[in-house]
Amino acid sequence: MNQETVRFVIDGHIGLITLNRPDELNALNYDTLDRLGEIIEEIRLNAKEIRVVLVKAEGRAFCAGADLKERRTLTEQQVRRNVRKIRDVFTALERLPQPTIALINGFAFGGGFEVALACDFRYAVAEAKMGLTEVSLGIIPGAGGTQRLSRLIGPSKAKELILTARRISAADAYELGFVNGVAKDLAELNEQAVGLAREILANAPLAVYQAKSAIDRGSSVDLQTGLDLESMCYEVIIPTKDRLEALEAFREKRKPEFKGE
Repeated sequence: MNQETVRFVIDGHIGLITLNRPDELNALNYDTLDRLGEIIEEIRLNAKEIRVVLVKAEGRAFCAGADLKERRTLTEQQVRRNVRKIRDVFTALERLPQPTIALINGFAFGGGFEVALACDFRYAVAEAKMGLTEVSLGIIPGAGGTQRLSRLIGPSKAKELILTARRISAADAYELGFVNGVAKDLAELNEQAVGLAREILANAPLAVYQAKSAIDRGSSVDLQTGLDLESMCYEVIIPTKDRLEALEAFREKRKPEFKGE
């Protein structure tokens, strides 16, 4: 396995995942998925040091989806293995306690679109094209696309995009609420994503994690259950040192120094 198919670095509490198969438009073969899964687990276990995660890609595509060259060589059983793998890896990405931001620098089709869906925030360059195009290949989205997209933009709009295999522009994605912002070029794309990351980093990391958890877990339940979940997440924060530090900083009229404790 070539671990360089996905690169990972930590820079000032920001974990940066970079898909690195530009010649294949960052298509997801099994080895790439395996390495991505390892990185996500490393991030999950290092939540004190890594507080925000950026997901980006080399080359002119964010991710063209599954590696169809590899897929043509697989048996039916191996196809099932790959689909389980991509679903598990993207679910692990979605469930990270840290906020995650996708930087869509070009094409994002099929599984590439689903990578972005598994992130909390998405920014795209103006010329990006994206979509869940699987039905045009005789399959369906298999890494959470049918579920996450419908929850994000509503079932009717999700059906329209999925059943037509439509490719949409960044402007259309923004209008639908799929992306949080559209950048004119790669420099502005990075500026937007890093700017959001820095805004998040200014806050208490454990509080950020619990707020994200309350939103994610409460979004698919009734209001009372959601309120109960919010209460449980708040209880986690009460004994933390960061909560006391915020109160002390307020008294001393200074910025708090959060440690993630």
